[in-house]
Amino acid sequence: MDKKIVQQCALLLPIIRQKKPLIHHITNMVTANDNANVVLAIGASPVMALSKFEVEEMAAQADSLVLNLGTLSPDLVESCRLAGKVANKKGIPVILDPVGVGATRFRTNAAKEILSEIDVTIIRGNVGEVSALLGDSRFIKGVDAKSTNISISDLARKASQCYGTIVAVTGKVDVVSNGIEVFLVYNGHPLLKVLTGTGCMASSLCATFASVETDHLTSTIAALGFFGVCAEIAARKVEGPGLFHQVLFDVIYNMDVQTLASSLHIEVKS
Repeated sequence: MDKKIVQQCALLLPIIRQKKPLIHHITNMVTANDNANVVLAIGASPVMALSKFEVEEMAAQADSLVLNLGTLSPDLVESCRLAGKVANKKGIPVILDPVGVGATRFRTNAAKEILSEIDVTIIRGNVGEVSALLGDSRFIKGVDAKSTNISISDLARKASQCYGTIVAVTGKVDVVSNGIEVFLVYNGHPLLKVLTGTGCMASSLCATFASVETDHLTSTIAALGFFGVCAEIAARKVEGPGLFHQVLFDVIYNMDVQTLASSLHIEVKS
């Protein structure tokens, strides 16, 4: 257990609640409501502005930007490009969630186009999506990752080096890398896999934590650790995914620094 990083991560929670950062989402219709609610529950402010006629103005007001490719269209790709360029000029973090990349050429090309034009701060995806960004689409099925025995740590490090960004590969164990260091986040629960949009919520939390912490390796570890701890606590109170979905937001809303710090399980990959 890395006690120093645990303390750094836990102390970001009250900063979020004090600053109430504005998190601009260009996101998908399947999970937009949950993405907004998870940001609200932790104490920040979400806005879901998608139209190319307003994304530049909205991004200029935001503290971070989420680009989620879940329900993709040419107009959404254009909105991502426009908002991303404003975010880069303003110096706010951009989080890319490459949902389903590798499943179709359109998704793969769109993600790579965004990455070529926008300075992305954090990529948060599953093993299939991140592998596809490196040219290997064997591990994606729709928007879900197939099981694989490849080294997730090596994958995260390689993707980070390739794109010059923090990469988080989420799964049973979340792996975060800056291209040199690799951190393992062991918090989480299997019920997260039977709810639509938990990966998207994780990306929204990555954006929220990134808005108050300029060390984005730390902020990403904090976001994923926070979400995993909340999932563990919520799962102890329920018997299935329906009530888990509701209770999860209550746990996020009521989480405190002491509980978070004592529950985080983070290790440095040796």
